[in-house]
Amino acid sequence: MATEMMLTTDLTMLTWSAALCALIWVPYVLARIAAWGMLDTVGYPESPPEVPAWSARMQKAHLNLVENLVPFAALVLVAHVAGAANETTALGAQIFFWARVAHAVVYVFAIPFARTLAFAAGIVGMAMIFAVIVGS
Repeated sequence: MATEMMLTTDLTMLTWSAALCALIWVPYVLARIAAWGMLDTVGYPESPPEVPAWSARMQKAHLNLVENLVPFAALVLVAHVAGAANETTALGAQIFFWARVAHAVVYVFAIPFARTLAFAAGIVGMAMIFAVIVGS
């Protein structure tokens, strides 16, 4: 008998954030293959050729997401397990996810100031979740 799984908004946003993190590397690796060739991409070239600037920025956006996904996941999971998840944590999780999507896009297109604003919005989303947890 199959059971129906109900994900909270917080857990859904965590799932989508993890999916974003799991896929965001694909464009920059494809750009690296195009610039370096397959053998150098899978190897360790001593003097690798330049990659397109956008793909170098995409890699940095990916690394930044990896760094921020860990505390976001911890906060969402603590809120869930503690029974503290509510409308505020759901909004915080949504803000985090959409801020990370925006961060990747504006980073790739090198839009001045927007990268920092998107990053800050993600931090605000995590702060909202944290505030609910410590206030419980």
